[in-house]
Amino acid sequence: MTTRKDLRGLDELRPVTITPRWQEAGEGSCLVEFGKTRVLCTASFTEGVPRWKQGSGEGWVTAEYAMLPRATDSRNQRESVKGKIGGRTHEISRLIGRSLRAVVDMSKLGENAIVLDCDVLQADGGTRTASITGAYVALALAVEWAMKNKILKESPIIDTVSAISVGIVDGTPMLDLPYEEDVRADTDMNVVVTGSGTFVEVQGTAEGGAFNRDELNELLDLALKGCADLTELQKAALS
Repeated sequence: MTTRKDLRGLDELRPVTITPRWQEAGEGSCLVEFGKTRVLCTASFTEGVPRWKQGSGEGWVTAEYAMLPRATDSRNQRESVKGKIGGRTHEISRLIGRSLRAVVDMSKLGENAIVLDCDVLQADGGTRTASITGAYVALALAVEWAMKNKILKESPIIDTVSAISVGIVDGTPMLDLPYEEDVRADTDMNVVVTGSGTFVEVQGTAEGGAFNRDELNELLDLALKGCADLTELQKAALS
């Protein structure tokens, strides 16, 4: 039987903590921790939408993702100083936005926008999945703020959403990979799942050998279990 370095079961999440309202500024915020990975998620609720949405009667939800220079073992230069946002940053920002829009009824949001800022304070694998999981909590708190302040009559949120990494390491499928496992994975996959158990996105890549249908099914089952556990933690944080 494969033994993980942190002695977790193959289908077990790292210790996950969601601290709501971690930041005073912002209409919604939370600090989400997946083991040593820590991400600050902040939601800003603003009146008005992008020009291409004006007059539609619908709102917009989008996200921006970034890593602090010392989120990892060695310092990375700030992308704002480089003057160019990297492709990985763009891709993860879009993924977070898509994931949140999947559970928001834009017509109920009115012509208002919610922007989620996901800033990685410390990275140890799974930063994009932690960002999505925490961003949902920040989004829900921003909607709660808007309803309390009578900007919205009803919640536009139609479901929860969370995300988790899965992978095949040393021939064994496992859940929620820290960096030490992620860097050795033969197959690496990020899965975004709604609270009702439907998939928003599946990003899977064979880094070493190709994976077969049975392994794919096993990875998706692991992801569904992990996201179901995350949904309960999100609900507890919001209760």
